[in-house]
Amino acid sequence: MKLFSKILRTNAGVALLNMLLAYVVFMITRVAFFLENYATFAPDMSWALAKTMLRGALVFDTSALLYLNSVYLVLMLLPWGRKEVPGFHRALKWLFVTVNGLGAAMNLADSVYVAYTGRRSTVTVFSEFVNENNLGSIFLTEVANHWYLVLLFVVLVGLMWVCYRKPEKSVWMKRWRYYAVQSASLLILVPLMIVGIRGSATAGTRPITISNANEYVNRPIEGTVVLNTPFSIIRSIGKKAFVTPDYMSMEEMARVYEPIVTPVTDSLTIAQKKNVVVLIVESMGKEYIGALNPTLEGGRYKGYTTFLDSLVKESLTFEYTFANGRISMDAMPSILSGIPMMVEPFFLTPASLNDVGGLPKMLKPRGYFSAFFHGGHNISMGFSAFAHTIGYERYFGLDEYCDSPKYGGMDDFDGKWAIWDEPFLQYTLDEMATFKQPFLASVFTATSHHPYKIPEQYASTFNCAPGGEPIYKCIRYTDMALRRFFDRASHEPWFRNTIFVIVADHTNTTQHAEYKTEQGLYSVPILFYTPDGSIRPRMMKNVIAQQTDITPTLMHILGYDKPYVAFGCDLLSTPAEDTWAFNYNNGVYQYFKGDWMLQFDGQKTIALYRFKTDVLLKQNLAGKHPKEQATLEKQLKALIQQYMHRMNTNQLILR
Repeated sequence: MKLFSKILRTNAGVALLNMLLAYVVFMITRVAFFLENYATFAPDMSWALAKTMLRGALVFDTSALLYLNSVYLVLMLLPWGRKEVPGFHRALKWLFVTVNGLGAAMNLADSVYVAYTGRRSTVTVFSEFVNENNLGSIFLTEVANHWYLVLLFVVLVGLMWVCYRKPEKSVWMKRWRYYAVQSASLLILVPLMIVGIRGSATAGTRPITISNANEYVNRPIEGTVVLNTPFSIIRSIGKKAFVTPDYMSMEEMARVYEPIVTPVTDSLTIAQKKNVVVLIVESMGKEYIGALNPTLEGGRYKGYTTFLDSLVKESLTFEYTFANGRISMDAMPSILSGIPMMVEPFFLTPASLNDVGGLPKMLKPRGYFSAFFHGGHNISMGFSAFAHTIGYERYFGLDEYCDSPKYGGMDDFDGKWAIWDEPFLQYTLDEMATFKQPFLASVFTATSHHPYKIPEQYASTFNCAPGGEPIYKCIRYTDMALRRFFDRASHEPWFRNTIFVIVADHTNTTQHAEYKTEQGLYSVPILFYTPDGSIRPRMMKNVIAQQTDITPTLMHILGYDKPYVAFGCDLLSTPAEDTWAFNYNNGVYQYFKGDWMLQFDGQKTIALYRFKTDVLLKQNLAGKHPKEQATLEKQLKALIQQYMHRMNTNQLILR
């Protein structure tokens, strides 16, 4: 006990105690946040939810407090004997109380402001009121109305001032011991800070961001309790906020483009409740599939996907098919909710806390059970958080896979990202066999990803041809894994009553010139396959399809009868000339419609191509077809304005 007491009086010991004090302060502000908005949160609160939210709150508080106190901690543990004087530690006390007091003030202020915004403030809050001249009076009014929060702030600052601990210089009498302990503490602190700020010690995962709060709650608004305001502000710095452009009046915008899909019920609608399986295949660019490239290399091109080639012949597909983004986290919102990436990945923006619809939420009232499968770490890429947000009832990731005694656990891990595709797809079938019909199952594969590794036993089977891209062996391996998945699934009782959607999340490395263009870099396969032939297999000529069309098309097939928001169209009821696609390419908006591809930088058209015939995009026709260009530009402007407006006003669902 004496040794423990002695350690707590060292620089490292008091730094730890002071950080615990900061945790207490942040948690008190969270309780105040909850009580201030009690009517919003209390009705759906339960002990189980509260425990989950508390776990998430500690993750976000850790990140925020390490951000805020990084300078304080480094200065406290700096191995420099001359700083151990009363004046230096008085300055550190002021620093600690100031930064954490500021964080507490942000949290308490947001407990009031959240009622107007429905979210924690982000960095955009500093520009939101830049042109307002009455902020002073508004602030004073709110201070008067919420005097108890001001009083609480004063109490919390006083608590930090009184309870702050300083080290005792006499604890370590020998100089060598002081430098040894300080240096060791600093070396331990650095990796702990990195882990704490990132929110995870797992390799291959991204640092937590605002949208990860959805993983701990049932409704987006509850994510505001899990988050804290300093974290929301810090993590949104450098992220371009959605800014609603003033291209046209709101009335004209609605006339030109409205992302509200009104369902169509016709002879194509399948009356029975079919199961839906959405297979999102990592990096499976359209270039790799021979059956989708009949003219490539003069018709001699075979591709790398013998199984998918056979499936194409049995599926509904479209002549021009595009992804809405270039990274994996762009794909989920596009495919499952009809939300394309625009400017920034949806996951990484404050708008990720908006109310969001999607396939599972739409199908649940019709009796569908839903589950999402991804063989990566359960927090990888924010997939689990988004899946939870849009209503998936179960999430099966690496943790769940490793709990299954039937498989090899971490022995099947690729060492970087996820479980190999072959065993994980077989595990997926095991779980799907337990689902009650009808069900929605979405699977995101992982193996066809950098650094392009496959299991050792397949190294000679799927080796790359000389001069081939390293990803080709992964594509062959994943194609084999999909073949095994479908071969086994075909014996399941649910198989013939299922609609399969096969789509890539994005493209990857390319060899052919056609796929190196701004068009080709977004070209992915989109297939609809029904084993019972209820959807007639064919290639729909001149139809432009994109990931955001998948949800509207499925809803048509399933006979969904309520309007909903989606930035796409039903490919089965929309005339070919009215189909379109959108993607965002390094600051340039790309819009495909009819024979044209328009590139727009937000202010002006920078390029116009006849992309169907000019496949290499060699002839920029901007300014040479003014009528067509003006029409396309107006439609694209309306799309951008609708997107930004709905993101900023939380209108991604109909109320």
